[in-house]
Amino acid sequence: MQSKVHAARVAGALKWAMHDAVTRPTPPTDATAWPRRITQSVAIGGVKVGGGNPVVVQSMTNTDTADVAASVKQVAELWRAGSEMVRLTVNNPESAAAIPRIVEKLAMMGIDVPLIGDFHYNGHQLLTGEPACAEALAKYRINPGNVGFGKKKDTQFAQLIEFAIKYNKPVRIGANWGSLDQALAAKLMDENSQRAQPWDAGRVLREALIRSALDSAETAVDLGLPRDRIVLSAKVSGVQELIAVYRDLAQRSDFALHLGLTEAGIGSKGIVASSAALAVLMQEGIGDTIRISLTPEPGQSRTQEVIVAQELLQTTGQRAFTPLVTACPGCGRTTSEFFQELAKVVQNHVREKMPVWRVSHPGAENMTLAVMGCIVNGPGESRHANIGISLPGTGETPAAPVFVDGEKKITLRGENIAHEFVALIDDYVETRYARSSG
Repeated sequence: MQSKVHAARVAGALKWAMHDAVTRPTPPTDATAWPRRITQSVAIGGVKVGGGNPVVVQSMTNTDTADVAASVKQVAELWRAGSEMVRLTVNNPESAAAIPRIVEKLAMMGIDVPLIGDFHYNGHQLLTGEPACAEALAKYRINPGNVGFGKKKDTQFAQLIEFAIKYNKPVRIGANWGSLDQALAAKLMDENSQRAQPWDAGRVLREALIRSALDSAETAVDLGLPRDRIVLSAKVSGVQELIAVYRDLAQRSDFALHLGLTEAGIGSKGIVASSAALAVLMQEGIGDTIRISLTPEPGQSRTQEVIVAQELLQTTGQRAFTPLVTACPGCGRTTSEFFQELAKVVQNHVREKMPVWRVSHPGAENMTLAVMGCIVNGPGESRHANIGISLPGTGETPAAPVFVDGEKKITLRGENIAHEFVALIDDYVETRYARSSG
């Protein structure tokens, strides 16, 4: 079996090794993204990934999984923020034993979110010792770079795949730059030295990462796991490297792909780096699930990574989650901070209301809002939004015209502008997105 898989992967590598921009889809000439890449559709609990389904937001807890109360609390927070799948570390018998209890407590809270078990080194032992964990999880994540070493690698990988087959679970085969299969990397380096025109070391290591994921996927298929129960990822921490790896991976398989820049970093660095990489790939139709791997600021909620993922998908036109507010950056014409404060109030208000609106007023997530600070661009931007307000800048008449679907509806004045504008938004949602009684 190994020789068959190796031969198939070598043939694939030769076929795609020299591909360049000519082989990639031609970008559209209008203001649209490339068509979504056609992939297998994978069912993960009640969520479908790939196969033309919307890109799914995923996150991961940073609690000790064995601490059931803390893990349940954080999973619930991530779910309420909009995470559609949540991954948890399963690294010891205590964490494996906790998984069924976490699932049970979430169900008691009415939270039905697929939980993914993240396994490294000893996953085969943990699932053998805690079969209830294998059954409770919605998906297993296996890292081919550290599933096992030497002669044990193939056996331990096969054991995990056998659990997935037994319990009808999908698997994410997730290769990672930081835990690359060293034996495979050394082998490809040796092969590269025999080339008439050797690749640079970076290209060889990218090929090793891709091959690690693809070879493992084909091995899983040979073991009996259906192709529509496999998701692939090949994460690196550099923007350009990630783009190159996923373009190649997308060319060479039809498996659903999970996107994420690993170890993206803290604060704006992590947000910018992740957005720069993932936006390019999604624009090219690549990617079926995403995670923004942010290092949380001290004391900051883990949910920020979910919000960033949602906003990335929404601003790139992939999906709508909550109305986003267009607001000007401010300049010498807007010395007051009122428009910034109003923009924040409006954004927080619609985000808080969205869980209710999603059920009672479907479509409200597509609403566009504008909070502008002066007469230069204020009226124009406000007319482009479903609801927009143009606040008075420095020295302007203390009046704030409000535009609804391009038409001026009312002019607000006085100290209650924020309250009155939010009320207008609520009224608009109530009338525009009312659920049909029929």
